[in-house]
Amino acid sequence: MALYATAATVLAAVEGRRGSIKGLVYASSFQNVKQLYALVCETQRYSAVLDAVIAGAGLLRAEKKLRPHLAKVLVYELLLGKGFRGGGGRWRPLLERHQARLKAELARLKVQRRVSRNEDLLQVGSRPGTASQVPRFVRVNTLKTSPEDAVDYFKRQGFSYQGRASSVVWSSGRRGGLVCPRSLQVGFTRTQSSRLEDLRALKGKCFLLDPLLPELLVFPAQTDLHDHPLYRAGHLILQDKASCLPAMLLAPPPGSHVLDACAAPGNKTSHLAALLRNQGKIFAFDRDAARLASMATLLARAGVSCCQLAEEDFLAVSPSDRRYRHVQYILLDPSCSGSGMPARPLEEPGAGTPSKARLQALAGFQQRALRHALSFPSLQRLVYSTCSLCQEENEDVVWDALQQNPGAFRLAPVLPSWPHRGLSTFPGAEHCLRASPETTLTGGFFVAVLERVEVSSSVPEAEAAAPELTAGAARRRKKRRRRASAPGTPQVRGAEPAPGGS
Repeated sequence: MALYATAATVLAAVEGRRGSIKGLVYASSFQNVKQLYALVCETQRYSAVLDAVIAGAGLLRAEKKLRPHLAKVLVYELLLGKGFRGGGGRWRPLLERHQARLKAELARLKVQRRVSRNEDLLQVGSRPGTASQVPRFVRVNTLKTSPEDAVDYFKRQGFSYQGRASSVVWSSGRRGGLVCPRSLQVGFTRTQSSRLEDLRALKGKCFLLDPLLPELLVFPAQTDLHDHPLYRAGHLILQDKASCLPAMLLAPPPGSHVLDACAAPGNKTSHLAALLRNQGKIFAFDRDAARLASMATLLARAGVSCCQLAEEDFLAVSPSDRRYRHVQYILLDPSCSGSGMPARPLEEPGAGTPSKARLQALAGFQQRALRHALSFPSLQRLVYSTCSLCQEENEDVVWDALQQNPGAFRLAPVLPSWPHRGLSTFPGAEHCLRASPETTLTGGFFVAVLERVEVSSSVPEAEAAAPELTAGAARRRKKRRRRASAPGTPQVRGAEPAPGGS
């Protein structure tokens, strides 16, 4: 099958340090990138175990034409995966000839290492930890269906619907930001804890509705819906909860013009389109042609019709271009270290904490991108987000932007009851949001909402724009009034004397 051959090619390139799993998967011609990505990640995670089983069973000696990386993918699928998908093609009978020896070698390895589960064969760094407890979040694409209809569909499939998780009633704040009523902020720690316990307790064919995002369904961790008919039809988007926050907090109303600066792979873009109800415009940019092509496929499947894609570097986009004169909302989710992604070590073997040099390079780009975004003349609200846990890419970038635009923008205080806040590196950093498997049962994430500081309506616009000029005009008017009230000066109702008198 093309799936296994492509997975073997990607795996060989990853182990040869020729790219990351995600980049190589998107660059491949395989249509179901999610399925391919999952297979390569899991095979890579069990790589050392598979090497030991294959060597012990003598598979490559017996099948001399079988390439090592293909053998690894096939043995993973046979012993640790879901069995051969779509029948397995010509590879199934080949592996079945050696199935008994392969299973016996896996069992021998468990006895030798004194473990009973496959997971226990992994090295400590590769074992599922807190990240493996992160539920499967599924965003209902409201361009195609409703949460109610999606819930009914899953119930008819035999899933048990558990209702909404222990919830907090959220109300809309100014500009669509969500705030928690003050009465509910007291004792939030217990409420938040109970909500997380509801999510951790999910098992089997059970699911519930997220307490914060009304269109987000929550399934047990490791639930695989890539082959589900609603996913293939674009009715469902497999998207982590933290990744849903940027579009939700940007909250552009229908009819708005929105700019998505670094848009691929497109989940956030499709979320923006759903919030706009396909009314308005989304200008989406990305430099990578392959990722942009994959994004176009995703958006078409999701029924997005309000988005204009451009293969272009966002930094080269001119804020003075008349096409963007009505852009009031910008989502900026730039390239980052990905240190908050649970699968990052699997994507790039040997990648741990990013080096100082890499962080400096990334932060430099992120700072330039954020400054550029804030220069769009009609901008009112911007969301900056990363899937990084590093201060250099998060709080430091936001603080730099605020310093570069003194008094023009501020950090909006959103979701005050969100349990994980920004690091206290500058005044107001607590308005930023962080997320992690440990604190929010999501992927690692950072979000900051910047909004333009509005001039008080009690101050005339001209005076606010040029106070030194209006102050001078006031002094001149006062001087003329004194001159006009002097004895012998003619008074005309409704007219002001010419400068210098008569």
